[in-house]
Amino acid sequence: MKTPTPIAEITGTGRFLPENVVTNLDLERSLDTSDEWIRTRTGIHERRIAPDDMCAAYLGAEAARGALEEAGADPGDVDILIVSTATPDRWLPSTACDVQAILGCDKAVAFDVMAACTGHLYALSMAEGYIAAGRARIALVVAAEKMSAIVDWTDRKTAVLFGDGGGAAVLQPSKGFGRGILSSHLQSDGNLANLLYRPGGGAIDPISQSMLDEGRHLLRMNGREIFKNAVRSMAEACEIAIKKAGWGAEDVDLLVPHQANIRIIEATAKYAGVPMDKVFVNVDKYGNMSSATVPVAFDEAREQGRIREGSNVVTVAFGAGLTWGAMAIRM
Repeated sequence: MKTPTPIAEITGTGRFLPENVVTNLDLERSLDTSDEWIRTRTGIHERRIAPDDMCAAYLGAEAARGALEEAGADPGDVDILIVSTATPDRWLPSTACDVQAILGCDKAVAFDVMAACTGHLYALSMAEGYIAAGRARIALVVAAEKMSAIVDWTDRKTAVLFGDGGGAAVLQPSKGFGRGILSSHLQSDGNLANLLYRPGGGAIDPISQSMLDEGRHLLRMNGREIFKNAVRSMAEACEIAIKKAGWGAEDVDLLVPHQANIRIIEATAKYAGVPMDKVFVNVDKYGNMSSATVPVAFDEAREQGRIREGSNVVTVAFGAGLTWGAMAIRM
């Protein structure tokens, strides 16, 4: 298959992590768990947890500053600002409008995307569409997640998995040379929504004292079923995105997967035909930051020199909804 001509390319990336590190040994003091149990089952050694007074919008805005600086773009030049978040600071207005106010992106249209861990890929695809339609020349895509605010810290099945952080990317029209987003594949299945969800806090089960007492506003997950669906869906999405880009698995220089669990990452890479030495892993340091995991990992991989000019990169994610997707990018 012929390699498609890209419409939009990534001209800047950034990330922001809170300073506070919570290790597995720290969690041993409050949960019936152990460092060994967590490491062997998830690959996570530690995670970053934001202080109570640090909001998701701040996490996203700090990541965005780095991306804008690298792209050589002023906040006032941004045409569209899309924020992916599963942990909005408030239901109204959108977190994107709060990020807009913090940064001073005065002329941008700003809105949120709710696709959980796949949110950054959904947002990148939407930004690409705005550029393709000629409705934007500078798009700022931000992932802002404060997962610590929706985790049940008495539930060892979920409390050990998640962390907080922000990641960002700037998209602009491709300048040629074949660099940019070559393909994407996005999908969802709402029939499997109850595998990973928050039962309360919305219009169906509004905030009440009983909801808070019973913890219905906190995250719930069927880990076994999530694992099976994540591996199958992410491997399939990788294969489709790679094929649509006109590549084979051997052409992939680096796979940047959603950092949920090392076992999921290893299984996805195996079925997608990408060896682990071509897979970027930082789940050990940060845990699962929902939609922020992919942009944080992408920016870190660039800083380490694992993504360079001309690199063929595949990003892939899976999350609540259920949602999943992959994107093939030439840098």
